[in-house]
Amino acid sequence: MITKRIIPCLDVRDGRVVKGTNFEGLRDVNDPVALAEYYSDNGADELVFYDITASHEGRKLFTDILTKTASKIFIPLTVGGGINTVDDFGRVLNCGADKVSVNSGAIRNPDLIPTAAAKYGSQCVVLSVDVKRVDGTFHVFQNGGRIDTGLDALEWIRQGVENGAGEVVLNSIDTDGVKKGFDLEMLEAVNQIVKVPVIASGGAGSADDFVTLFKTIPGISAGLAASIFHFGEVKIPDLKRKLNEEGIAVRL
Repeated sequence: MITKRIIPCLDVRDGRVVKGTNFEGLRDVNDPVALAEYYSDNGADELVFYDITASHEGRKLFTDILTKTASKIFIPLTVGGGINTVDDFGRVLNCGADKVSVNSGAIRNPDLIPTAAAKYGSQCVVLSVDVKRVDGTFHVFQNGGRIDTGLDALEWIRQGVENGAGEVVLNSIDTDGVKKGFDLEMLEAVNQIVKVPVIASGGAGSADDFVTLFKTIPGISAGLAASIFHFGEVKIPDLKRKLNEEGIAVRL
């Protein structure tokens, strides 16, 4: 049986982990290297590291902190932020990342995903999509949720997977930081149209939210969260024990 993955997310700005609500109101949390090491030692299955202002500021992802982070952990590391070219893939992988997450860069350069997949393999290419409801439909946003592209999110994700993305991270802006549960409607819609792993992001407020996620949409591969882990509201070993008790397969 394939186990469900629990993935903490480090949103990094100016060398510090930050967290907000609906992609706004960011506040300082911790040092990314120390926090990554803590999660690696305490049961996280993978780790996601986003340089959240790289695209908005038009710069490359910083690599010094990334290299230190990668050297301290022993779980798969996905890295995103300011990934605009295939060279950016190589630079991040050389710093120790296992997978590279593309978001705004893929919107600006539609050839990025197929070119990177051809060079590094689909398993290395993660399509991260920031999605928000606009007039009853799902729209793709870019630059950290600042710009409505007008793209239909479901069509964009379908195309991204067809072009070689081996995994999808679905970030619901509507539920981000709200802590009232994952965006099940949005996740179900995406899960129905792709055959690659889908990671749920945005809205986790309790261990029960992960139980609901995996029981409602059994096809979802992983649950990603930030603030509930960062502030100790939910501890990963406790979460995994609860999931196991509920009959949901996890790595203990």
